[in-house]
Amino acid sequence: MDANEIREMSTDAIESELMDAREELMRLRFQRASGELTDFNILSATRQKIARILTVLNEKISSEGAEVEGEE
Repeated sequence: MDANEIREMSTDAIESELMDAREELMRLRFQRASGELTDFNILSATRQKIARILTVLNEKISSEGAEVEGEE
């Protein structure tokens, strides 16, 4: 999922996607600790996905705040 796809989503959907990605990262960490994980690149890809989601979410929140301030 790239940033443009995330930008098209609603704020609630983005927050849901963020929660799912964080849960996935937690599962991957447990798999690594138990020796089940063989492809460690998935960990960094998941962390990048979380960072991408947080970036877009912060952009949306700040732009919504700017729109509300502009209405006053």
